[in-house]
Amino acid sequence: MRKVLTVFAFSLWSVMNMAAQETVALNTGDIISPKLNANRTVTFSMLAPNAQKVQLEADFLPKQIVETSFGKMEANGKADMKKGTDGVWTYTSSVLTPELHTYCFYVDGIRMTDPNNVYMIRDIATYTNYFLIDGELSQNYFVREVKHGTVSKVWYPSPKLGMKARRMTVYTPAGYADNPKRRYPVLYLLHGSGGDENSWSELGRAVQILDNEIAQGKVEPMIVVMPNGNGTQEAAPGEYPNSMYKPSFMNSRTMEGSFEVAFPDIMNYVESHYRTVNDKNHRAIAGLSMGGFHALYISANYPDRFGYVGLFSAAVNREGKGENSFIYQDLDKKLATQFNHGVKLYFIGIGNGDFLYKDNVGFRKRLDKAGYKYTYMETDGGHEWRNWRKYLNTLLPRLFK
Repeated sequence: MRKVLTVFAFSLWSVMNMAAQETVALNTGDIISPKLNANRTVTFSMLAPNAQKVQLEADFLPKQIVETSFGKMEANGKADMKKGTDGVWTYTSSVLTPELHTYCFYVDGIRMTDPNNVYMIRDIATYTNYFLIDGELSQNYFVREVKHGTVSKVWYPSPKLGMKARRMTVYTPAGYADNPKRRYPVLYLLHGSGGDENSWSELGRAVQILDNEIAQGKVEPMIVVMPNGNGTQEAAPGEYPNSMYKPSFMNSRTMEGSFEVAFPDIMNYVESHYRTVNDKNHRAIAGLSMGGFHALYISANYPDRFGYVGLFSAAVNREGKGENSFIYQDLDKKLATQFNHGVKLYFIGIGNGDFLYKDNVGFRKRLDKAGYKYTYMETDGGHEWRNWRKYLNTLLPRLFK
């Protein structure tokens, strides 16, 4: 009898719990958030009838300046939302620029994503909602009705890191499978601190940018390889055995030479498993922040491998230490060899509010003093994805010409 009562009680609890969940879903189902208005303002809504204070945090609000271990940095601003008689809190933005915008809510000080918006992206250990405002600047960030490339999650051996398998993201352009005799140039695209092999395809909209620019005839069809630059990780969180960990901005074995020394493992796999053109004029390497640091030193240490280099908000003045510190020594001599061997394009992009801005000014003076040619792009804003997407959008049409 006790067993029957227990089963009945559990069944009743399950039904009530499901009903409660459905009630919540029904209560929030009528709310549209974010609502993209015709005048390019956006209205955000959050049902929180018992809350005392609800705020919107967003990348389009006036920035906050915060102190970090790296110095002062810009952070997303906050704005108070207004409560209606129905318990729904709302906020309508000013007219927004065409861009991929990110936001979240703070309900009585607790950070929350928008329960009415299923579009989310992960940046390091934080999930954030996003939406797109269409326009000239952001037109390549949308999924359009064009021929699409293929995105694969590929495992490769890395003996130099002592790992049997590491994961990377590989983009092959539309038509790759249909043209078995055609070979393609390769761009190696590197993420920043705390990122992984998913960063560029998710936060950077690299796949959409490539599909659209290739379809427009602006960009040479290419293979793009997006590896994991953390030397202690096989793959992104949850993608390999025993990977239950919280991603961190700072990881070990990232800027001490291991990744640079092991980079040939990636190239060897790519060039033996994909139809690539294997010469420096058909190879490019680019990266953001830590990835820019990696791109700087990989290209300098392998001067015959890359004809195109892109440094996005690069950590050009960070001192690499560790058993592989030889990678970072004699940079001036290595740059001389690299530029004397011929560099078709050396691209530098940085935001005027970036905490690495002064370091990049110093690096450009170093190049100027030596007489090395480079292409420079300065944008508004700081150390953020909206700038890195712009740099990729600008760099791609200049590759392999």
